[in-house]
Amino acid sequence: MATIKDIAKKVGCSISTVSRVLNNDLSLSVGDETRTRIFEVAEELGYKKKTMKTLVKNIAFLYWLTDKEELEDIYFHTMRIEIERLARENNMELTTYKVADGIEKIPLNIEGFIAVGSFMDRELEYLRELTNNGVFIDSTPDAEYYDSVRPDLDQITRKTVEVLKQQGHKEIGFIGGTFQNAETNVEEMDGRERAFRKYMQQEGMLNESFIFCHHGFSVDNGYFLMSQAIERLGENMPTAFFVAADPIAVGCLQALHEKQIDVPNRVSLISVNNTSIAKYVSPPLTTFNIDIEEICKNAIHLLLEQIIGKRKVVKTLYIGSELIIRKSTI
Repeated sequence: MATIKDIAKKVGCSISTVSRVLNNDLSLSVGDETRTRIFEVAEELGYKKKTMKTLVKNIAFLYWLTDKEELEDIYFHTMRIEIERLARENNMELTTYKVADGIEKIPLNIEGFIAVGSFMDRELEYLRELTNNGVFIDSTPDAEYYDSVRPDLDQITRKTVEVLKQQGHKEIGFIGGTFQNAETNVEEMDGRERAFRKYMQQEGMLNESFIFCHHGFSVDNGYFLMSQAIERLGENMPTAFFVAADPIAVGCLQALHEKQIDVPNRVSLISVNNTSIAKYVSPPLTTFNIDIEEICKNAIHLLLEQIIGKRKVVKTLYIGSELIIRKSTI
């Protein structure tokens, strides 16, 4: 097993210096090159890899959502809490900036960033001027320059179609939200809707009249969209819907209950996120569990690879998900 003495010998400095660097002694006057080399050698030799955490300073957390968007979608609220928690665990000095602050509020001396939300081209250009170290969560807006980690929405959508077909459904609809392009202010199709259209087209089952989308991922939006579906389709409603997110699905259930439409015997629902409310609504939601902790943990690790490990190759990481079967499907 490697020792501090082994590290000191390979780096060419004293045992005391190695010890103080590995213990993040900020009072120690040592050059950044030596400090980085010590951690690299310690990593190479496998010295207490699981307990060694270097101090990583000046990291910006770009939480590019409005307070309303966070309030309406617990997915992003949970993500923010998790990133802030994991940053503390990994000895990372993290400062949170919100979209209302503006991109110019990001300090010029940041070492790197983690970003959530939608960014305009000029904002991405500004970030490129500040640092090469960055990770986007839940989107890949700048794949040539920055890492990203996100749930595999294609896999989720494909699995949904497969499961519903296996359950005997031949008419499947989609209910979801749209995003406002920060650059053009135009509402754009969400990745789940795009994937749904692709896989339903491949199966020869795509019916445009079964697709209902509107801005946002809130309970109110779900209620509005399902009410539209009930009014427009009547007895011709599909026997199942893929719903883009749990909050939307909760609103869908409210609308269906009001009209006394039985779930799942008349209409089945499969949703996404597996938020805490999913198992408490009536009936409990069948939904995909997106492991937010795993997504955030990988985002932190990707950034540390860039800053401490000096990795230059850009990575895009897709995280799989598990379907949790409950009573909103047959």
